[in-house]
Amino acid sequence: MASVPAQRDFAADRIVVLDFGAQYSQLIARRIREQGVYCEIHPGTVDAETVRAWKPVGIVLSGGPSSVLDEGAPRFDPAILEIGCPVLGICYGLQLLTHHLGGLIEKADDREYGRALLKIERDDPLFADLEGGVERVVWMSHGDRVLRLPEGFETLATSDRSPFAAVRHRERPLWGVQFHPEVAHTDGGTAMLANFAIGICRARTSWSMDSFIDDAIERIRDQVGDGRVICGLSGGVDSSVAAALVHRAIGDHLTCIFVDNGLLRAGERAEVERLFGEVLDLSLVTASVEDRFLSELAGVVDPEQKRKIIGRVFIEVFQEEADRLGGVAYLVQGTLYPDVIESVSVKGQSATIKTHHNVGGLPEQMRLALVEPLRELFKDEVREVGRKLGLPEAAIGRHPFPGPGLAVRIIGEVTAERLAAVRAADAIVTQEITRAGLYHEIWQGFAVFLPIQSVGVMGDGRTYENVIAVRCVTSVDAMTADWSRLPGDVLAAISSRIINEVKGINRVVYDISPKPPATIEWE
Repeated sequence: MASVPAQRDFAADRIVVLDFGAQYSQLIARRIREQGVYCEIHPGTVDAETVRAWKPVGIVLSGGPSSVLDEGAPRFDPAILEIGCPVLGICYGLQLLTHHLGGLIEKADDREYGRALLKIERDDPLFADLEGGVERVVWMSHGDRVLRLPEGFETLATSDRSPFAAVRHRERPLWGVQFHPEVAHTDGGTAMLANFAIGICRARTSWSMDSFIDDAIERIRDQVGDGRVICGLSGGVDSSVAAALVHRAIGDHLTCIFVDNGLLRAGERAEVERLFGEVLDLSLVTASVEDRFLSELAGVVDPEQKRKIIGRVFIEVFQEEADRLGGVAYLVQGTLYPDVIESVSVKGQSATIKTHHNVGGLPEQMRLALVEPLRELFKDEVREVGRKLGLPEAAIGRHPFPGPGLAVRIIGEVTAERLAAVRAADAIVTQEITRAGLYHEIWQGFAVFLPIQSVGVMGDGRTYENVIAVRCVTSVDAMTADWSRLPGDVLAAISSRIINEVKGINRVVYDISPKPPATIEWE
């Protein structure tokens, strides 16, 4: 059996995930980061010299929806295997390795999807110190399967339908698994990824939010120098943490601008002004532009168009405020890693889900340079950064709120009346799940205005009014989510209050769709 490669003396150890279109690529990166090892995602088609320049201590070839047997299926630069660091192929990544190195892939008669029983046949560093014995449940999702291994490979584990469920090369640092260790359904999957990153790649566990903060402060100072910076505050977690981080780096060179666009949650403006103006003592300017946003959104029903309009007007307002302040050259945004990944395939071939306001609504010609200190972080990492910067839990423990605000929680045209209805309903949802002690058990809970009228009876009269949908989900990173099983009495209280207290609503429904196939937000 091949030995584990010796420790590589790099200043910053990193694992690189090469993305071949899997929606789970982000989970691979998250699981490895959770072990204290820095991990980032790049397109699977990147050339070997570029990868070599990153000096990775390990490479993961992700899964993906394609078949290696199809014409035009994503391929990788074979010279990547000559870099010398360990490589782990996951699902499609295993099939790529097999196909490239001379093994045989076939289309299976029936797909293997869902839970499968993995039987570990051979000791290996990939399975070191796993609890629970040699049999464990794993998550499969593939239509092709390995029929014959390339020369030099040996079997580590099997399943009923996958005779080569885990494999490795006897001499070269190459591993492959047919299942998905990154998903929660795989028993011991996180430990396997830790074994690969730390045990096999010998990556140092130097990735932490303390080290991130130190590095981010240095990068911000290097980028902006003595320049003046504005930060667009929304009241959400991301922009709040971004503002606090940039303020830590450059102090009074930062001015925060809160845009009251009329698309905010109940009490948002007062809370933001109190937190940033009084508690944190940051320079804060409030721009009251509700009518401007509503005017721009009049008659618009397409959600992508809404997002682009809101992004454009936000930037226009920021630019105008910057001109009034004078000498401003930079704009801070709270863009996160999932924003980038879901908006456009910047770092991989994953399908575009929707355009995020932070990354999809910006004009091509923008006079302010962007400062995005959180761009490579997941939401849970952002919250940890906020805690370390001293932000109050009330600010960083809030449920996520979309950049376009309530505009994308109104299906169809955005009007003042619809905004009033969804804002009031949203406040009731928050109040009731908080009263039930469920707020921090739920990832996101909110109301959606549906432009669907239904017959109802209120008092002794017939009504024909609109519908509110309530959406509550559990998640750890927003890449996948399940609907929250709220107690019946909580749902009853929410429904009763919305129907009785919100004008124009006579029906409440509860959304029980997981992600995927649905997204968390309705638009």
